[in-house]
Amino acid sequence: MTAAPQPLPLPRWAARLGYAGALPFVVLAAATWWAPAAYRSQAVLALLAYGATIASFMGAIHWGLAMRGPLTPQPGPFVWGVFPSLVAWVALLMPQAQGLVTLALLLGICLAVDRRSYPAYGLTAWLPMRLHLTLAAALSLLAGSLAA
Repeated sequence: MTAAPQPLPLPRWAARLGYAGALPFVVLAAATWWAPAAYRSQAVLALLAYGATIASFMGAIHWGLAMRGPLTPQPGPFVWGVFPSLVAWVALLMPQAQGLVTLALLLGICLAVDRRSYPAYGLTAWLPMRLHLTLAAALSLLAGSLAA
């Protein structure tokens, strides 16, 4: 039986970058409501595209984590790693309001998976930030869906 990795602290610079990544969600969600009417549909599309990009990134993290150790016949992290990008792609093909809701739900599922898997990688310290960022992103996506 292998010991769990030592917990890794959340570097301050990583927290700053993570929280900065929430700004496009908030700004674009606000723009879906308050931008001049001629630009609102572009703001919805930009929010949808950014949400899909971030969802894909959340899945890719699992490939990176799984690749840190010896490759085993366990495909779980690799299968999960492609799931968010596939769902995000489908969300881009949906009517915009539905796509935004789909991405909000997907980011919630990504958080649930991370809450189960991060401890095994010694990444528990990252979970509070993940919760904050997921809430900001999901609420922004849902706000945008109401404006779409």
